[in-house]
Amino acid sequence: MDEVKKSFMQEFMDFLNKYGVIGLAVAFVMGAAVTKLVTALVTDLIMPIIGAVIPGGDWRAATLTLGSIKFLVGDFVGALIDFIIIAFVIYMIVKSIIKEKK
Repeated sequence: MDEVKKSFMQEFMDFLNKYGVIGLAVAFVMGAAVTKLVTALVTDLIMPIIGAVIPGGDWRAATLTLGSIKFLVGDFVGALIDFIIIAFVIYMIVKSIIKEKK
C-alpha cells in the first residue's frame, strides 16, 4: 500500500513539473491581481479625468437608446479601456521575458 502511495505521489509530482501547473497557477493569481489593479486605475484615476471632459460627467451611465433597446455604452467603453491596458501590460511583460531569454 505504501508503495502505491509513493508511486501515485511521484506520478503527481511528475505531472506538476512536466506541465508547469504551479507556474500556471501563479500566473493565474497574478493575472487576477493585475486585472483588479488595472480596473482600479481606470475607474479611479483615468475615468474621472475623462468624466470631467464629458458633459454630464457620469460616463459609466452613458447609454444609447434605440426604441426599447438600451445599450450601456459607458460600461462597455470602461471594459474596453480595461482590456487595452491589461493587454498592453501583458505584452510588455512577455516582451521583456523574451528579451531576457535571448
